[in-house]
Amino acid sequence: MKLIILDRDGTINADSDDFVKSPEEWIPLPGALEAIAKLNHAGWHVVVASNQSGLGRGLFDVAALNAMHAKMNKLLAAQGGRIDAVFYCPHSADEHCHCRKPAPGLFEQIGERYNVDLKDVAVVGDSQRDLTGGAAVGCAPHLVLTGKGAQYRGRELPSGFPPGTKVHEDLMAFADFILSR
Repeated sequence: MKLIILDRDGTINADSDDFVKSPEEWIPLPGALEAIAKLNHAGWHVVVASNQSGLGRGLFDVAALNAMHAKMNKLLAAQGGRIDAVFYCPHSADEHCHCRKPAPGLFEQIGERYNVDLKDVAVVGDSQRDLTGGAAVGCAPHLVLTGKGAQYRGRELPSGFPPGTKVHEDLMAFADFILSR
């Protein structure tokens, strides 16, 4: 199975320090939906692994989260793309759960759901914590320079990033990299 795991906020859509709390606040990054559709058309399955601590903090509810994902899916469908599944952690950081990235729990759930070994499956995100949990289960880490990743543009990645992390300007640059291989 050709599988790619994406972070959501800062990778697919604009991130916010105040959290993305509604469909109106969920705004796709330029080219991100087209990149997912391009991957889908080449036979790739795309899933999302996302921390959504706004749920645990009471900033929005599951209905709002579902509405955000409905918007994402509708906009993706218009591009001829799709997200196969969304895996999310609803917990706040102080709950110390096993599913909040950088812990590997969401990635383990993905591997179990799809009955696949995640070795060398690409995980794409805009922060170190997005990549660490995936790398812990064998995923190949890819940083995009959108969202929180923009701070690394033109700089060497600090220690703490998983070894072998590849850097891409954005999700479309990642898609082009994957499809050129």
